[in-house]
Amino acid sequence: MQQKKVSSNEKLRRAALAEYAIFKSGEDKDYDQLTFLAAKICQVPIAKISIIGKTNVWYKSAYGTQPAEIPRENSFCERAMNAGEEIFIINSQEHPKFFECANNVYDREFHFYAGIPLLNTNGHAIAVFCIFDTKIRKLDEDQKKSLLALANQSMNLFESRKHKTKLQHVQRKLKQKYNELEKFASLVSHDIKSPLANIISLTELLKDENKEKLDDQSRQYLDFLVESSYSLRNYVDGILSFYRSDHILEKDFEDVHLPTLLKRITDLYVLEENVEISYPDKGHLKNINKAALSQVFMNLISNALKYNNEEVRKVDISFKTTTTYYWFEVSDNGIGINKNDKEKIFQLFSTLDAKDRYGNPGSGIGLATVKKHIEQMNGSIDVISEKGKGSTFKFKIKRP
Repeated sequence: MQQKKVSSNEKLRRAALAEYAIFKSGEDKDYDQLTFLAAKICQVPIAKISIIGKTNVWYKSAYGTQPAEIPRENSFCERAMNAGEEIFIINSQEHPKFFECANNVYDREFHFYAGIPLLNTNGHAIAVFCIFDTKIRKLDEDQKKSLLALANQSMNLFESRKHKTKLQHVQRKLKQKYNELEKFASLVSHDIKSPLANIISLTELLKDENKEKLDDQSRQYLDFLVESSYSLRNYVDGILSFYRSDHILEKDFEDVHLPTLLKRITDLYVLEENVEISYPDKGHLKNINKAALSQVFMNLISNALKYNNEEVRKVDISFKTTTTYYWFEVSDNGIGINKNDKEKIFQLFSTLDAKDRYGNPGSGIGLATVKKHIEQMNGSIDVISEKGKGSTFKFKIKRP
């Protein structure tokens, strides 16, 4: 329980109170439950959680009375805060002057009061957990222990709310920074892609107009220039896509018929020559982010077909459900992945030496985006693969 030394520095105390952002912060049923329990356990008509401001006392919770603001001067809570006791207990018989001064503060005449200062880690009393009675009474040891326990839980709530407020502030700052980064990425993308388009078109024009004059090595240099320009453009597009992918996660959640979802995605690829894609004919997903899941499947299927040199490229999708997760597998007969590269492939901008069937290197963005989507759907992803023997990507997402 609270064993901290009570600080007497009022300026620092009010600064500490401001960090909790609780003064006049509105009703909260969690605190109301604590004051209700305090009143019932101690068998008193009134229990309060009193926030001590500069000149007034305001109630975060008040059981048995209306939570009206009162002057701080001559209040019982002012005395409890400065008493330096773990539990400040007084009655009108032993301290008549205290109660006479308080008659002008409260809405009725009290004869018993018990208050526990709620101290932060530096010993500043930000509030008082207290009970009142209109008659003289005593608390037994169990009642005192219960009151201390409830006061401790009240302080834990204050701490929890403070940390939550700080976290929300940090999240707002991060979102602002992320939006700025996205704008920067969009601007850079536009500024890079425009000259790249000029490089590509002018290089192609140079090749066409001088094809009789260029030797094999010169043509090879120009081909390499075009290829590098396309790779850089794809890389820039990938960066922009990665930073914009968070917007997908803001889409509404909905129920999804899995076969219908997969058919719409696989129809984009089955028109390619010698492609076989199989998927479940049953499966209903409840309350999921359809856009994010679609993006995951599109990336995995696209990679399975691009990094595949077989005459017939095959992709098999399977699905099962448990009480807590939806489980998926996307298997292919592609080029596979080295054992040492399995963790690397999910890292942003991390690329392998392998090129796709069209001779293009990867950007290191697609699988990083897949991992981000899955983790933000409270899931995880792993890969089972052997070089030259295909890959199986296994992932799960949390079900409601």
